[in-house]
Amino acid sequence: MNLFQQNKSPRNGGNRKKRPMFNMFWMYALIALCMLGLYYFQDNAQTKEVDWTDFEKAALAGNIQKIYVFSESGVAEGILTKQGAKELKFNTDSSLSGDMKIKTTIPSSDKVQDKIDEWNASLVSQDKPVIKVNYEKSSDLMKILWSFGPIILIAFFMVFMFRKVGSGTGGGGGIFNVGKSKALVFDKNNGTNVTFKDVAGLAEAKVEIEEIVEFLKNPQRYTELGAKIPRGALLVGPPGTGKTLLAKAVAGEANVPFLSMSGSDFVEMFVGVGAARVRDLFKQAKEKAPCIVFIDEIDAVGRARGKNPNMGSNDERENTLNQMLTEMDGFQSNNGVICLAATNRADMLDKALLRPGRFDRQIYVDLPELTDRMEIFNVHLRNIKVNSHLDVEQLARQTQGFSGADIANVCNEAALIAARNNKESVDWNDFMAAIDRIVGGLEKKSRVITDAEKYSIATHEAGHATITWMIEYGNPLVKVTIVPRGRALGAAWYAPEERQIIPTQALLDTMCGLLGGRAAEEVFTGQIGTGASDDLERCTKIARSLVLVYGMSDKLPNLNYNDSTGQEMGFTKPYSEDTAKIIDAEVKRIVNEQYERAKEILRKYAKEHNQIRDMLIEKEVIYHDDVEKILGKRQWKSRTDEIMEINKKNEEGKESEKGKKVIDITPEDVENVKEDNNDPGTPPPFKHF
Repeated sequence: MNLFQQNKSPRNGGNRKKRPMFNMFWMYALIALCMLGLYYFQDNAQTKEVDWTDFEKAALAGNIQKIYVFSESGVAEGILTKQGAKELKFNTDSSLSGDMKIKTTIPSSDKVQDKIDEWNASLVSQDKPVIKVNYEKSSDLMKILWSFGPIILIAFFMVFMFRKVGSGTGGGGGIFNVGKSKALVFDKNNGTNVTFKDVAGLAEAKVEIEEIVEFLKNPQRYTELGAKIPRGALLVGPPGTGKTLLAKAVAGEANVPFLSMSGSDFVEMFVGVGAARVRDLFKQAKEKAPCIVFIDEIDAVGRARGKNPNMGSNDERENTLNQMLTEMDGFQSNNGVICLAATNRADMLDKALLRPGRFDRQIYVDLPELTDRMEIFNVHLRNIKVNSHLDVEQLARQTQGFSGADIANVCNEAALIAARNNKESVDWNDFMAAIDRIVGGLEKKSRVITDAEKYSIATHEAGHATITWMIEYGNPLVKVTIVPRGRALGAAWYAPEERQIIPTQALLDTMCGLLGGRAAEEVFTGQIGTGASDDLERCTKIARSLVLVYGMSDKLPNLNYNDSTGQEMGFTKPYSEDTAKIIDAEVKRIVNEQYERAKEILRKYAKEHNQIRDMLIEKEVIYHDDVEKILGKRQWKSRTDEIMEINKKNEEGKESEKGKKVIDITPEDVENVKEDNNDPGTPPPFKHF
């Protein structure tokens, strides 16, 4: 599927009448029919050529039962009887099919008829069957067709294939056009329907992208100040954050040609094809300058050189990259050509590709924040009939860590669920069901759970809920459920806090909350089960990050053993065996401390935990308000609430400043201030507005 869908226009044939497309299977079917025809209609008769005298002897002896006279070619064929075939030494094996014939040249059809009349008179006198006669125009035409027809058909097929290959049908493909680029061209008449208004959030990224488009629209505004047009911009970020959507918006907004291509389009099995396509792409761009070239998933060809698994062999991808480096910033200038690229694996790109002069800007497109998610929801909810009481802000809080593509999927899934339940509009419950479906998987209604297993699951999930409610950096609880979904038998749903800097205590509290389920099983049931495997895996990873990455260990402080650049091969550890023993000991110590802490909290709030467990067994799903009735309000304020309060105050401040006028400072005011301060060198104070 192409990245950009072309609009129907006279240029691309969108308004033309649809004609049946030629399919190669038609040709194969025609050849198969010809082969079947040859098999069923081929002449399997045994034929011998004889002179006229032998032909006449066979006729007078009664060995010919039928004669075909071909007047135009002057040939007569006689169908032999079984006795005649034996006398003329034909192969009379029963496995062979077809007639046995003798063939001769005749003087003329009139004389042949006279002779046949004489032969029949002689046969009648001998009480033998007379010879039947058929006159045909020609006998060689069909034989010629069946003999040379397949050859003619194969020749036609070869000519057609060479013409098809030479024409490069299918977007520049074919053997003779294999070096041509497959870029999709978008211009004023053939653009996309996506604009910057359709790109919600990504405020900083949009500013830089809009500036590039503005530079192409009005270059004098920048060149008058001595600014140079940027060579390229690299969009970097996790999958689904809107990198390709930004490129679509550029194609929709720019009034210059836009060439779109994927990184994998440069890769072919033929040697030199990738470099040839790069040259052809920039050749087209120079001819259409000023224009924008967009390469999606550039890591397919831009991977760092020297990391080839072929161990030093000539790599076609490296040749393609070298050609791209030359085209972007070589001896030849590409004035008016801006290269946009997108990738989610920037750490694997070659350093020469990322330097200024090729990609002057690296625009990081991160996962959307709370306010960005609200904007994204509003964009995707425009075409969805939602309930008037739907709280979009709360939806944004519930989808922390979701990308723009995930939010679009949530909105679509909620609409599907509402339609499935025959609702007139999409409400809050539909969105919650959609989030549960996407994050946890499909609800397993058919899974049978015994009472003992249900008690253990409820104890486990109540342990998570109790501990995260009582610790400082615990994420706000949304709901707790013991309804199985996907591979999980139960789950505690949270609205994770968005922190720019994570303190040590926040990581420790996260570990304590993860271990709360296992700790509750041990404290309240006396035995542990296998349901905490995922919690233990996540907890161990956090503990190892504390020691190896963040340098938060007491015995190994301020040390980082992680290679974030990915340049090291990783065959050896960057620390000694003694250090490895210390790392293992520190990881165990941190995990054990948080596990004991979790058990201590649960023993302190055992009564409340048991109430949550019993409510879970009864209702199967409980929400934030239910837990708040048992444990009381949290004493720790949510960071999300603090951010919303700050944003609200900022908005109120902006509103209060509207309408106020700046008080002009006159020269008389300056002189008066100088006299009052008795300091001629002191500047006048600023008057606030």
